[in-house]
Order: sequence, then C-alpha cells, then structure tokens
Amino acid sequence: MSRRTGKRTFALTGVYAVAAGTVVGDMEGKGPFGPYYDRVLKDDLFGEKTWEKAESKMFQFAVDKAIEKAGLMTGDVDCLIGGDLLNQIISSSFAARELHLPYLGIYGACSTFSEATLLGGLLIDSRSMDCVVCATSTHFSTAERQYRMPLELGTGRPPTAQRTTTAAGACVLRSQGPGVRVTGCTLGEIIDWHIKDANNMGAAMAPAAADTIAAHLLETQRAPGYYDCILTGDLGHHGSEVAIKLLRQRGFDISKNHADCGIEIYPANADVQSGGSGCGCSAVVFGAFYLKELMKGRINRLLLVSTGALLSPTSTLQGETIPGIAHAVAFESGEEG
Repeated sequence: MSRRTGKRTFALTGVYAVAAGTVVGDMEGKGPFGPYYDRVLKDDLFGEKTWEKAESKMFQFAVDKAIEKAGLMTGDVDCLIGGDLLNQIISSSFAARELHLPYLGIYGACSTFSEATLLGGLLIDSRSMDCVVCATSTHFSTAERQYRMPLELGTGRPPTAQRTTTAAGACVLRSQGPGVRVTGCTLGEIIDWHIKDANNMGAAMAPAAADTIAAHLLETQRAPGYYDCILTGDLGHHGSEVAIKLLRQRGFDISKNHADCGIEIYPANADVQSGGSGCGCSAVVFGAFYLKELMKGRINRLLLVSTGALLSPTSTLQGETIPGIAHAVAFESGEEG
C-alpha cells in the first residue's frame, strides 16, 4: 500500500510498467528515437478524412500495441486512463468508444501522461486494480487550428514557440512484473508567474516543473543525483534553462542529469524553434526509449516530470495568464528491495 512521504508525495509498491506502445508522425520519426517507435506514419492523416480522426486512430493504435506487447488481451485491462489536448478530449474518448474498456478521461494539458501514470499507479498500489493502461495523444494539425492559427495562413513563429508533436503513446501498468518498478509520485500544484504569451509556454511551465521537482526531492529526502535522469516533458530549450535556474536558486542542481522530451524528440537541425510539445511528446519519448533503457538496466532510476500549460483559446483571447502544472513519477529498474 502507498505510503505518504509528504504533502504531495506517495511511495508506491507493487506497481510495474511492463510495456509501451508508440506511434508518431513523419517529422517525429526523423528524430533520434525514430528506430524505437512502434510505427512512424508517412501520412499524418493515417488514412482518415480529418486530422482529428487520425489522432484518435493513433491513440487507439498505441493502446492496442501496448496491450499486445504486454502479452495481454483487452479483457485483461481493468481501466484505461487517457487524455489529449482537444476540446472535450475527443481523441481519447472516441478511441475509448472503440476499445470497450472502463475509461477515465483526464485533462492536464501536456502533463497528462504523468497524471495518468500517477493515477494508475495509485489505483494499482491500493489493490483496487491489477492492470491499467495510461495513454495520451497529440497531433500538430489538430492543435494548430484549435490553439493557434489555421494551417493555411502560414504564420511565422517566435524563437520561444514550440511545435506540437504528432504522437500517441500508451503504457501498461500491472500489479506484477517483470517490468520497471513505479516507486513513487508527486502531485503538482498550479504555479502561475503571470506569463500571457501563448508562444512562450516553456517559460510558463518551468516554475511548475521546478516546484514539483523540488517538492519531490524534499519530501523523499533525496538529492538530484539519486536519479540517473530527471526527464521533463516539454519545457523546450527556453523553459529548461528557466527550470534549471529556478532549482539552482532553491539549492538543487539538475543540470548534469536533466533531459527534456521536447528538446530530444526532433532532429537537432529541425526548424521547431524551442522544441516539441504536446501530451503525446513525453508519452512516446518515455515509452519508446527511456522505458527500454530502464528495462535493460542502462538507466537505474528516472524521474518523469510531464509539464502542462493550462491555457485555452478563450483564456488567451481574454488576456488571462497561463497557469502551469507538473506531475512527477519515479521509475526504478531491478527487483523490489
């Protein structure tokens, strides 16, 4: 059973990440993790008539692939926890309609994958469930026309902007191994530093990432070096610099073991300004690469901190500031000691 180690942090036992399914678009497939994805699309429409239908199909593919790789059947899954960036989370909900699974639809913007994994871990740790699938998706073309500008307009981007990834990832959590142990989680608090620029979400999310990482380290009484990697979701280049600086001011230096999914997902020479974003970003980078590294023992301890900017088109047009959120999930390889 989980043990609360602080106001926001829980130690988990008997929770294992056993498999992941991933699918990405063509541009994401050209990045350094291209060979690790289960599928790279040459056509971002995925054979569908609309971008939204394509994203929902990607979500379903990732879930089906994760269940298959775990050696399970759909009927073995107790619950699907998932979300996306679209209004009323239609990508995940419409996919769940086809999957016929008990479903919890959640929204945490780009922090959704960590939020889903955190909730799944707590459900399994409490012995309420034995198998939970945690999944998220995003699509460049669906997000662009909902949050920014019509694609046909061809607008430019400032250096702080980020590209929404075309990506869907799912991870299977079980109450028994073999697999990577999910050993703890820290709930995020909303942090708002009054940034209004929707093209600078990295800076809006960075204070929340720093706050959650600091809370996790304080409440577990660990130093940053305890983890081989502290992996943030999609702060990008600018947001990562801000988060590292804020943590250094609080006495934590993560500069040597920090990585960011938004920075790593695209080729180094890609024209994506500050990097990638989207709740599919951390799901596929973690599921395709880092989970495998943990399984092979090349990484022993990893803290995943997916980050979200809780804005909407309406709030942006009304001049509201951008609340940030980040949730942390700890993973460790090896047997439970």
